[in-house]
Amino acid sequence: MKKALLPLLTLLAFTAYTLFSLLQAEQSLVQFGLQLMSSPDTAQVVIDLYILAALACIWMYRDNQARGKSVAAVLPYFALTLVFVSIGPLLYLVLRSLARPQGAGHA
Repeated sequence: MKKALLPLLTLLAFTAYTLFSLLQAEQSLVQFGLQLMSSPDTAQVVIDLYILAALACIWMYRDNQARGKSVAAVLPYFALTLVFVSIGPLLYLVLRSLARPQGAGHA
């Protein structure tokens, strides 16, 4: 549980802020994304985030395989990462930290 504390707190805070932002927004998530991509400076930040998101997906995939699980187990995290970038990897870290490895006494 100790390993999961920081990712859990970050996940809860960021998810709450994301929900708050979505409820306050006067445009859809797609419209917001298109607006960000319309300017080179903000597009650079979005592209940078999605490069990091892709790296996180590669890490989740490899970690999942090393744990002997099917690729289907990480697909929900990939979907969350595609839409909300940080939420997918954060949730993966939390649940990974809470899961006990097979045959181990502690996580």
